[in-house]
Amino acid sequence: MNTIHEPLGAGLTREWRLEEVLVDTKTDFQHLVIARTAQGVSLFCDDDRQSTDFSQLTYHEALMVPALLLADQVSRVLVIGSSEGVVCQMAVQHGASVVDHIDIDSQAVKLCAEHLPYGYSLSELADAEAGNGPIRVQYIDGYEYIRTTSERYDIVLVDLPDEREEAAQHNRLYGAEFLAMCKNLLTPGGVVVSQAGCQTMWRNTTLKRMWQRFNEVFDTVAYYGSDEHEWAYLFGRADVVEDPTQLMISRLPAAGYQPETIDDLALLGNSIPPYQVRNA
Repeated sequence: MNTIHEPLGAGLTREWRLEEVLVDTKTDFQHLVIARTAQGVSLFCDDDRQSTDFSQLTYHEALMVPALLLADQVSRVLVIGSSEGVVCQMAVQHGASVVDHIDIDSQAVKLCAEHLPYGYSLSELADAEAGNGPIRVQYIDGYEYIRTTSERYDIVLVDLPDEREEAAQHNRLYGAEFLAMCKNLLTPGGVVVSQAGCQTMWRNTTLKRMWQRFNEVFDTVAYYGSDEHEWAYLFGRADVVEDPTQLMISRLPAAGYQPETIDDLALLGNSIPPYQVRNA
């Protein structure tokens, strides 16, 4: 394999030139490739770029930092997906004492720890699998965990490949029913966050759907669309917060985790969903 053609929309693909393939395998759930590209060591699942050494921090901070700032406390965090483990480490740095990391694909998590220069190392993953520390990794179905657990969390974070138009097992983790189950796990002042899709008008179907779903389920919905990446994220609270963006900005200076790619102006400037999303 010399290239990966990543689908971007109807009739559109992006070509990734692979300088060296480190992993090319079919796990029980997906086709996974880890390779060296012009953006460093990069992770692909079913031909979709998931993260690269060059841009992963921008992606993961846009996903996690607004949630850390919007939640009234961050002691207990649940992460569904996010094979690399970066957001779990951010939560611990912020002050979380328990981070439950649930991923259905044990092979993907282990291969990421072995080959990616970010996220878990192999020794860190072994400790998390054994429950030796604040991060506890379990390889089970995230939907079933959410449906059956009696645990409660300050943040419930869902980080999965984009919702598919065709049938895919992870699509059910984007639905309004699933979001409502996530909301039921929140402590007072808690936050549900999900990777919500792409802002571009040629790939915004998922984002428009998720905007509608979040507004159906939550009384407060905050948006963060990365200005230096192509992905957008939604944050929901069960109660009413009059100005969630200003709340996040006010909490940033004292945050336990200090981001490298987000400041107060980024929080302000990236808080308004695109026109087509707001008017869907």
